[in-house]
Amino acid sequence: MSKAPRAIRLDPANPDTAMEEVVRGGGVAILPESEPIDALEPAVVPVARRRFSWGSLFVAGLSGFLALAAGVWVENTITELMRQNPALGYAALACAAVAAVALLAMLARVLRDILRERKVEALRLRATELLAGGTLDQAKALAGDLLGLYKGRAQTAKGRAGLEEALPQLFAPRDVLAVTERSLLVPLDAQAQAQIAIAARRVSLVTAVSPRALVDVVFVLVACARLLRAIAGIYAGRPGTLGLLRLARQVLNHLVLTGGIAAGDAVIQQVVGQGLAARLSAKLGEGVINGMLTARIGLAALAVCRPLPFIEATPPTLADVAGDLTSWGGVPEQAAGSNRE
Repeated sequence: MSKAPRAIRLDPANPDTAMEEVVRGGGVAILPESEPIDALEPAVVPVARRRFSWGSLFVAGLSGFLALAAGVWVENTITELMRQNPALGYAALACAAVAAVALLAMLARVLRDILRERKVEALRLRATELLAGGTLDQAKALAGDLLGLYKGRAQTAKGRAGLEEALPQLFAPRDVLAVTERSLLVPLDAQAQAQIAIAARRVSLVTAVSPRALVDVVFVLVACARLLRAIAGIYAGRPGTLGLLRLARQVLNHLVLTGGIAAGDAVIQQVVGQGLAARLSAKLGEGVINGMLTARIGLAALAVCRPLPFIEATPPTLADVAGDLTSWGGVPEQAAGSNRE
């Protein structure tokens, strides 16, 4: 016997609850499915608006004071040497000029790194806004900016040629961004994933055989710094020391915002295997966990350095880059080749 049709009003404030009540009336209960742990992988993190900071003002004031003090000291030293011996004074003046030129070159390099990182952040923010709603001209302008960003890369020559050929045939903003991602970023994503896998395996092996905890800490820090620099070099150019520190802060913010810093038992069981981590020796288990944390840092760096959010490409997960940490076999030839380069 069939039931008569009836009208049902859904609560717009909480449609999921209303839908559960509707389907339960028919003998079927649909419950929201919990997201897998892989959903914690690289996500689009909005660029935070910069606000006034007393700490930044303190650093700026202290830097200016120290620069003035150093300038006065240099001037007094050169003047005193000129008074005692003109030859020594001219030698000191030449040394100061060489140091000033080197300092200006270093500052220019730091400024270039910061501007490049901000350009990547701006591109990612523009792409996110375009996916929410944008015009075809804006999407093509963004694709042109990405072409300019990678115009000096030999490994993107084929992708740039294909993108330039396909752009006139695309008429939707999302299609433009998807083709741009496929042409320019997918090959770079493969290189970045290879670097993350190599770093995770290396950290896992070294910390498993290292006899000292201090050696483990130092090696993990150095490996993470090298990994951040390598990923930044793949997407936006190799940063300097200050650029690396700024990138490390952004990666830490990304890990905090996305919850990626917590690698619990579910992640260990997913990557290593059900119950296998409990049967490993303490040192071996420590190496596996350190390798997974290194991989998580690498995935966060990939999400921060990538100039586009993931559109059609599948975001890499922890299992993709750290799924074979317990094998410790040879590094694949493709990954090893990209590491040597």
